[in-house]
Amino acid sequence: MRQDAVRGHLDGLLLAVLEPGPLHGYAIITAVQERSGGALELRTGTIYPALNRLERVGLLQSSWQSVGERRKRCYELTDAGQRTLASERSAWNEFTTAIGSVLNPAAPPGLLT
Repeated sequence: MRQDAVRGHLDGLLLAVLEPGPLHGYAIITAVQERSGGALELRTGTIYPALNRLERVGLLQSSWQSVGERRKRCYELTDAGQRTLASERSAWNEFTTAIGSVLNPAAPPGLLT
């Protein structure tokens, strides 16, 4: 899959993997990779600026937590993040339905009654 395919969908991906609960950055990267069956690989240089931006606009909040012997910054959705995720899902469903209708038409063009 082309890496630029994620462009424009990164916020929704990050919000979706954080929906079940707080995760630190590396766990977020792993969750996206696992959920996509390995098709999507996010880089740390992409994810951390996005997480910081989502936190600045109030869609995420973060806190430091101990994971083993290390402290890691964990991110979680805010109420605004939950609402934005629902909106992102709705927009994605509309988009995929529209593109699917064009790429896989139910009837050949010109046969409309």
